Amino acid sequence: MTSRFIPSTARTSIALAIGAGALFAAATAHAQVVSSGIVNLNIPASTNGLYLNVVTGANNLPAGGTGTTVPGWDINPWSATGLAFFSPTAPAGGAYVITSANNVTNLAPGSLVGATSTFGSGTTAFQSQWLLNSSNNFFGFRFVNEAGGTTHYGWAQIAIGAALTQRTLVQYAFEATPGASIAVVPEPGTYAMMGLGVIALLAARRRLSKQA
Repeated sequence: MTSRFIPSTARTSIALAIGAGALFAAATAHAQVVSSGIVNLNIPASTNGLYLNVVTGANNLPAGGTGTTVPGWDINPWSATGLAFFSPTAPAGGAYVITSANNVTNLAPGSLVGATSTFGSGTTAFQSQWLLNSSNNFFGFRFVNEAGGTTHYGWAQIAIGAALTQRTLVQYAFEATPGASIAVVPEPGTYAMMGLGVIALLAARRRLSKQA
C-alpha cells in the first residue's frame, strides 16, 4: 500500500473528488492519505470545545460556537474540566476508537485504525491515559463524508500542557479511499528518511563487496 500526503490547501478539492469518486474507482485502488499538516488548533476548555470538519478544515474557532456553525463536522474534543469527545449522528455507533468501557483510546504511533477497530460515542472517563506536557496523544476516528456518503478512517494528535484543559489539536490525517485502514503516523518524513537510510546502507555494502 502506498500513501501520498497532500497539502491542507488541497482539502476542499479533495472533498469534491471524494464525492465524484475520482480518487477511488475500485476497492483495489491505492490508499490516499490526506494530511492536514501542522495546524495547532486550540481546543477550548468549554462545553463546546473544537468542532472540526476534517475534509474541509472548517471549525468553530475562534469564537468557540456550537457544532451547528460547522457544516458536516466530524470530530469534537471538548470539556471544561478534562478531555471528552462528542460524536456526530453519523456514523451510527459513534466516531471514535474506544476501549470496552467506551473511553476514547490514546493510541500508540503505528496503531491501525480501520474496520476492525472498536468504535463508540466516546464518553471519556479514563483521564489518566492522556499524557501531560506531551504531544504523544493520539486518537482514532471514522467519519461519513457528506459529499459521497462513504465511511473513512483517520487519526488526530493532541498536545496537552500541565493540565488536560490546556490542549491543542496538532494535526490529523484520514484515508480518502473509503473503508481503507490508516496507520497512526505523525511524522511520515521520519519513515521516508529511514527508507533512504536503508537504501544508503545497501549501496555502501555493494561498494564494499566490489572493493573486496
